[in-house]
Amino acid sequence: RVLFRSVFADSIKEKLDYTNFKEKSQLVCVVYTMCGIVGVVGNTNATDILIQGLEKLEYRGYDSAGLFVLGGAENHLVKAVGRIAELSAKTAGVEGTTGIGHTRWATHGRPSDMNAHPHSSEDGKFAVVHNGIIENYMPLKEELIEKGYHFKSETDTEVVAHLLADMYDGDFVGTVRRMLARVDGAYALEIICADEPDKIICTKKENPLVIGLGKGENFVASDIPAIINYTRDTYILSDGELAIVTRDNVSVFDREGNPVDKEVFHVSWNAEAAEKGGYEHFMLKEIHDQPKAVRDTFGTHISEDGKTAIFDELNWTAD
Repeated sequence: RVLFRSVFADSIKEKLDYTNFKEKSQLVCVVYTMCGIVGVVGNTNATDILIQGLEKLEYRGYDSAGLFVLGGAENHLVKAVGRIAELSAKTAGVEGTTGIGHTRWATHGRPSDMNAHPHSSEDGKFAVVHNGIIENYMPLKEELIEKGYHFKSETDTEVVAHLLADMYDGDFVGTVRRMLARVDGAYALEIICADEPDKIICTKKENPLVIGLGKGENFVASDIPAIINYTRDTYILSDGELAIVTRDNVSVFDREGNPVDKEVFHVSWNAEAAEKGGYEHFMLKEIHDQPKAVRDTFGTHISEDGKTAIFDELNWTAD
């Protein structure tokens, strides 16, 4: 992947010729996109916190945005193509104390309200935001369609919402763990369930995720700038860890379900420096980001033993 500053993003995407690609998802080999995630469980209106957090992540680049807020008697799913201001204009009357938000840069499917995150299950019980790629989304999607599920978007992420609904047995945490056993790829996920409205479950694999520790409120984000106005004490999740976040508690577990005693990382940077990850300027940060971008790109196409290149989407044969 080549890492581009967001200032160039729109012009680059407009000039790329999609016709030579079987799916736009293959463009991840050309452009490294950095979507944004925000979540909060607290005691004040989540909508304002989500909008402000997403604004702090605008530097990552995006073409659409959305949020899902659990509002007690009524849940709110709001999406908009374009800037955060256009999303904010749609949120009048959207209130609740638990919510998740997302800025999207299109990979699977064009920029549209329907393809923007969050994605929800048909019954509205689950809502999901996701950074990364679900590599086996197509066979999962075909399986779910055969079971009668209907997809509204062109994204890989919507598979997660329907898979959760299909596997749900009343155990939110257990259902998330079983879902994770079915999906392959790289991801940072935030999930909420209407049955447990004061809880966010989040997990990561090869995509960044940070938890902000507040008082009477806790936060989740893909990067520190989204939450630095609310707390400077954080947990930095490691790959495979799963966190259960409520307003008064954060519990972290490893892949096997064992509790993890996380060390609190205190952010000493100011807000401007936090947006640059502690680096002196964005260019330096992006230079240091490039090795991971290259590893992430090639890693999805290399077998576990490191001996074989894998390009299943190209349908190549041995001949």
